[in-house]
Amino acid sequence: MTAKLIRNAYEAALTMTAVLLCWVVALWLEGAAGLHTDVLVLAVALTVTLAGTQRSADTRRRLTALVLLPATAGVSILVGRLITAHFAVGAAVFTAGISLPVWIRRYGHTATKAGTLMTLPFVALLVVPGPALPPKAQSGLVSWGWAALIGLLAACCVWLVQGLGDRFGPWRPEPEPAVPRRVSRLHPRPSTRMALQMAAAVATGFLAGRLLFEGHWPWAVLTAYVAASGNRGRTDVLRKGVERLTGAAAGTLLATAVAAAGITGHTSVALMFAVLAVALWLRPLNYAYWAAGMTTALSLLLGYFGQDATSLLPTRLAAIVIGAVLAVAAAWFLLPVPKRPTPAGARPTTPEDARQEEGVNSFRDSL
Repeated sequence: MTAKLIRNAYEAALTMTAVLLCWVVALWLEGAAGLHTDVLVLAVALTVTLAGTQRSADTRRRLTALVLLPATAGVSILVGRLITAHFAVGAAVFTAGISLPVWIRRYGHTATKAGTLMTLPFVALLVVPGPALPPKAQSGLVSWGWAALIGLLAACCVWLVQGLGDRFGPWRPEPEPAVPRRVSRLHPRPSTRMALQMAAAVATGFLAGRLLFEGHWPWAVLTAYVAASGNRGRTDVLRKGVERLTGAAAGTLLATAVAAAGITGHTSVALMFAVLAVALWLRPLNYAYWAAGMTTALSLLLGYFGQDATSLLPTRLAAIVIGAVLAVAAAWFLLPVPKRPTPAGARPTTPEDARQEEGVNSFRDSL
């Protein structure tokens, strides 16, 4: 366990180095170009999520990220504007945009990796979207062009830091295992089942979030996405929903204590990065640690933007419960993906089964 914690600390340090580097450059851009503070949020969100998926990437995959991430980041901002102006239409477009990368996993390893990159900006849009901010913070939000530039910046920072770590650091990333070539005999295919479950969970998350939580609908949608992603069966989705709820409850208590201490301004930003670093360190042990850290960090962020984060914590928990329930319901009752028993340490027996597990390990844990 000690060796694992040390290795986790090293990986967390690499990620936080990339995050801070991207944040510093984005901070300079904010001042030089007169941008809104949300460019910093986008920079941190994209860098954190990208670092988890690119750790073992080769040069070809990193070059792909340099193209796909900026393009999708720009598109995601336009989708966010569409959601603000026409909620139903924007929600439908968002649902299609976040489900399509799951469906294209049927086309192999390259398509799976490309789909993961396409999803990252959409997930970042849910972290602190415009509709969840106070009215005074909604003017002058980042444009699609600046979002694309931030996506390029995040990809470059991750590549630079991880490349230097691989060259001079004490550990190298573990190579990805080969994927078996046998075709799944399930009909519809696992990728189709997972895409439909994702679409159902996210779409109902939009509906329930808007009806029950108004401007705070993203919390329900984000939880529905996280619980449904990388679906390895009914039990897996249920476990992820419980872990996210448990972690969020712990983060609620921690955020309440921070708010009671009266920590604000630059001190809250420094504390947010510290919490994020600890959450990254403990994330491989259990997803609940990451959920707790993210809940605390986002509460600090909302406080920085002027919201009373403490009063909103019960709303956040309720939205997380709703999102988890919707994801579990979709996984259990809409074309459920059967979990095949495999020996301890064995790999899944079909390419799509392997990609399901890969999606859980390389992407879902980065959220």
